[in-house]
Amino acid sequence: MADIIIAFPKIDDAKNLRKLLVRNGYDVSAICDSGAEIAEIVNRLDGGVLICGYRFSDMYYREIYEYLPKEFQMLLLASPAKLSENDVSDLLSLAMPFKMQDLLGTLEMMLTEYRRWKKRQKKKTKVRSESEQKVILKCKELLMERNGMTEEEAHRYIQKLSMDSGTGMAETAEMLLTLNGKEWEI
Repeated sequence: MADIIIAFPKIDDAKNLRKLLVRNGYDVSAICDSGAEIAEIVNRLDGGVLICGYRFSDMYYREIYEYLPKEFQMLLLASPAKLSENDVSDLLSLAMPFKMQDLLGTLEMMLTEYRRWKKRQKKKTKVRSESEQKVILKCKELLMERNGMTEEEAHRYIQKLSMDSGTGMAETAEMLLTLNGKEWEI
């Protein structure tokens, strides 16, 4: 789940924005009124969206943005004058005052992007089960024995077949092993 953090130099502004978001079906994980609090909170949470103002008593938005972990996106809310005098092209921003629909649409877009990013991260870090590892190892051994491949060549071969067929490496290795009873050459 994506965390939403609201940070403004005036805590009452953060509380009011939280009420608006909660009323529209969003869960707000935290509100705060300083850069130090933001840093402490983002280090405790998994990721999501930070909605914040331009300037805090201890930091400007840019310092906070540079400090944010990659799991967090920032939505800067500031006056049109502040947005025009600073280069904010690398982050999402809304000029205040804003229309509630603009805020909700932007927030939803950011949360959707966060969920997609999180899904890609899970795929990258997928850990194979012990049985899947055994199947892949057995297939590599067969390829090495029958075709004189190195372990790396066998691994790459299974990996390429897996990508070409759109199946997982374990499933591809299993298919190759079922051909074991037949004579096959690569």
